[in-house]
Amino acid sequence: MKARNNKRYRLATYIYQEDAAAHSIEEAYRYYPGVTALVMHERAHMHYQRGNFLLARKISEQARFLTGIEIHPGAQIDEPIFIDHGTGLVIGETSIIGPRVKLFHGVTLGGTGKEKDVKRHPTVEHDVLIGTGATILGDVRIGHHSKIGAGALVLEDVPPYATAVGVPARIIQRDPPEGDVTKTSKE
Repeated sequence: MKARNNKRYRLATYIYQEDAAAHSIEEAYRYYPGVTALVMHERAHMHYQRGNFLLARKISEQARFLTGIEIHPGAQIDEPIFIDHGTGLVIGETSIIGPRVKLFHGVTLGGTGKEKDVKRHPTVEHDVLIGTGATILGDVRIGHHSKIGAGALVLEDVPPYATAVGVPARIIQRDPPEGDVTKTSKE
């Protein structure tokens, strides 16, 4: 393994802490497709921000070929996040993902509409879990500490500390932990 301060090592360490199936940091570092996809996305995103759209897309397509995970180079992803398994995961161009988000395989953060230069994809706040096969479409906000159930179709905002399940998703409100003064209603 390379220097412990690089992105790949930080992600592998986080995944090792979060995934009961990970037997070592080295295993996550070398063999977890989510780590590879996120490291390649960082490079693709850098080129995207500089206006090198073709090179950015080339890198993102190479990552998709290698990992089965499709992340548009325009997507903004904070770290750390955990992509568990990852095959079939799609993250659209104007998606924003906060830290400590856990995404399972088959998740789609998709857009609606054909307008350019507008926000068309979801914003996922920090500490969110999105279950296998969930689809979240449009410029919706998934509130912090919320959970999206496997196979759910989310078309509306999900407040913090809530769970969304079903097709279309219905919101099950949860109470925030004692002492948390976060607003749970739309602003």
